Amino acid sequence: MNIRDKKISILGAVRSGIGAAKLAASQGAVPFVSDMSADENVIENCKELEKLNIAFEYGGHTDRVFDCDFVITSPGVPNNSTVLQKCREKNIKVVSEIEFASWFCKGRIISITGTNGKTTTTALCAHALNTCGLKTYSAGNIGTAFSEVVLDVKENEIVALETSSFQLDYIDKFKPMITIILNITPDHLDRYENAFKKYIDSKLGVTKNQTAEDYFIFNADDKNTPAEIDNNLVNRYSFSLMAEQKYGAYISENNFVFAEDLNLEEVCSIDDLFIKGEHNIANALAVLITAKILKLSNDKIKLGFSSFKGVEHRLEFVRELNGVKYFNDSKATNIDSVWYALRTFDSPIHLILGGIDKGNDYSIIESLVSERVKKIYAIGTSAEKIFSYFSKKVEVEKMESLEAAIEKAKIEAVQNEIVLLSPACASFDMFKNYEHRGNVFKEKVNSLN
Repeated sequence: MNIRDKKISILGAVRSGIGAAKLAASQGAVPFVSDMSADENVIENCKELEKLNIAFEYGGHTDRVFDCDFVITSPGVPNNSTVLQKCREKNIKVVSEIEFASWFCKGRIISITGTNGKTTTTALCAHALNTCGLKTYSAGNIGTAFSEVVLDVKENEIVALETSSFQLDYIDKFKPMITIILNITPDHLDRYENAFKKYIDSKLGVTKNQTAEDYFIFNADDKNTPAEIDNNLVNRYSFSLMAEQKYGAYISENNFVFAEDLNLEEVCSIDDLFIKGEHNIANALAVLITAKILKLSNDKIKLGFSSFKGVEHRLEFVRELNGVKYFNDSKATNIDSVWYALRTFDSPIHLILGGIDKGNDYSIIESLVSERVKKIYAIGTSAEKIFSYFSKKVEVEKMESLEAAIEKAKIEAVQNEIVLLSPACASFDMFKNYEHRGNVFKEKVNSLN
């Protein structure tokens, strides 16, 4: 797409916004970056823009934002924000960064979305396809903006793209070759006016531009992900931990099975998958279908599964001290992620829980907490809510900081027990982001003696 001399306003001076600005400038457009915040991270990013002679502002949005041909919005900008409301009033076209970057993508896109498991599945997908000899980039919500890598992607190459609902809210022509929806459970309802259907519709919208040459992979076990969608052209494949699938993948006698009608293949064993937990088996089933659609060999898929060690901040083993194992699951920012984490361990758990509550329904993990958690250390602005909900079911202590919670858990946990940071909440009350929270956890744990 020719955007030369187009005036483009970009909302957000973080990863996706900076990437979009660089891409726009490289194509001869005139980008202008605007951020409501004036925090340290934004100011540092704007120094980078200054070196590139890209105009910017921070600490608020001025009317200059609306002097443009179209707007690119970042995931962190709420749909109901004043700046986006004004864009709608002025009939200014708004697109997401992944939509914008896709205009310049010569390769094939695999879009991976869902409430939980997106990052692990995106990383596993890129790793497995690269192991199979198919050059694959990972980008999107996983950490590297699509705009940062899109010009490097050649026609015969692939982008495994982690896509959030916030990014999918503003797509137009975005057309993945393969779309994966891992699961849909209530999350971010504060951004969707507490309307779960709006959140579901946002996820399903990723399929709208797909054609008969494209593929939709979905979780047959997930009651919120309908097999019947508005797009009747796209080829459908499903995966399940519970039942055989006619077109897709499932588990049979400890093996990963790929099915196309009556043609069944045992690809490899569950034991060949290095990362553990039934949620990761489900993630791997989605990747397996992707690899088989791309005609990749079973031996290479097996090698990809066995050599993938997981992602940072997602059930990441940190260390063992005095027989106690410490795990960093800072990326668990909703209740369902914690549900999966608790099911992973058989040993008694000292659980660090809390942060900014996004409307959590703690009843979802109540029985698992009763069965597997020895004590909860409640942190952040949600500490009182957590204490009120769980204190009659399990020991709960409100802590002033994450570091204090770790120190107390170190004193109280005994051999063969687990200390788990799996917060079920956003991090912004105490940290810059979930990565910052996870890094603080790891630094503190590694300093224990």
